[in-house]
Amino acid sequence: MIPVRTLFLAASAALLAFAPAQAAQPLPVVASFTILGDMASQIGGDKIAVATLVGPDGDAHVYQPTPSDAKTLARSRLVLVNGLGMEGWLDRLVAASATKAPVIVVSQGVAPLTMEDEDEDHADHEKGHDHDGLDPHAWQNLANGKIYAANIGAALAKADPANAAYYQQRTQDYIARLDALDSWVKAEIARVPEAKRKIVTSHDAFGYFANAYGVAFLAPVGISTEAEPSAAGMGRLIEQIKKEGVKTVFVESMSSPKLAEVLAKDAGAAVGAAIYSDSLSPKNGPAPSYEAMFRHNVPLFVDAMDRE
Repeated sequence: MIPVRTLFLAASAALLAFAPAQAAQPLPVVASFTILGDMASQIGGDKIAVATLVGPDGDAHVYQPTPSDAKTLARSRLVLVNGLGMEGWLDRLVAASATKAPVIVVSQGVAPLTMEDEDEDHADHEKGHDHDGLDPHAWQNLANGKIYAANIGAALAKADPANAAYYQQRTQDYIARLDALDSWVKAEIARVPEAKRKIVTSHDAFGYFANAYGVAFLAPVGISTEAEPSAAGMGRLIEQIKKEGVKTVFVESMSSPKLAEVLAKDAGAAVGAAIYSDSLSPKNGPAPSYEAMFRHNVPLFVDAMDRE
């Protein structure tokens, strides 16, 4: 017969072994779409478990939340969103979930671009959309990406103070990588003569990239993918493509290629490889991370712009 003391010591040892495992459970974090999910994963590492609402190749502009999304939010300890009107469906989802988790707007601190300089047709189509004239695609400037990272790191540290030092170090390391990537993008774009720095995309998601890196982006659709281009707007863009000698029309991964195909055909241009703007690719795709998105897009842009 096993002595009571031995059983007690064995049970105590088991409980002690179990307690750290319980404490080490990763922090449940929800990100509204893949770019934010990846940033959180890069900073949170194995200390967090990230659930992303709008998955790879998804379109956060037109996403329709599901009942399971509400359950995911209810279980979360932290919710990360872009803000700037990107997730017009989010407030309803948060209310439906009754989550107690703080909702962090990771774009807090960026200088938002507005649609003041947009084509009138774009502005007309965008009326009634939730972004209120703001361009939500701020992550397309890596300087803003660093602001996002700092906000995410601070939010994780506040939600999980026991691992604050871990998040702080990983945030610093990640920002250093984004800094190096920013320098690389600028060097790559600098290889193209300024007069040739023109790109056509299927929707207007690269305003921040344009401002940061000195590239002119032309698009038949406005800030939101819900917009439809007018015939007059398409006609003007076709004439502009011909006049400026743009050779390639790019389609974003989450967009239908039909519009770009029509545009390219009528303008005498080619349809380029898929690029990534609002969403990352699946893990086995060409842009499974925020950093990989730039390393995929930029060489395609440079090749298209520098083509004779």
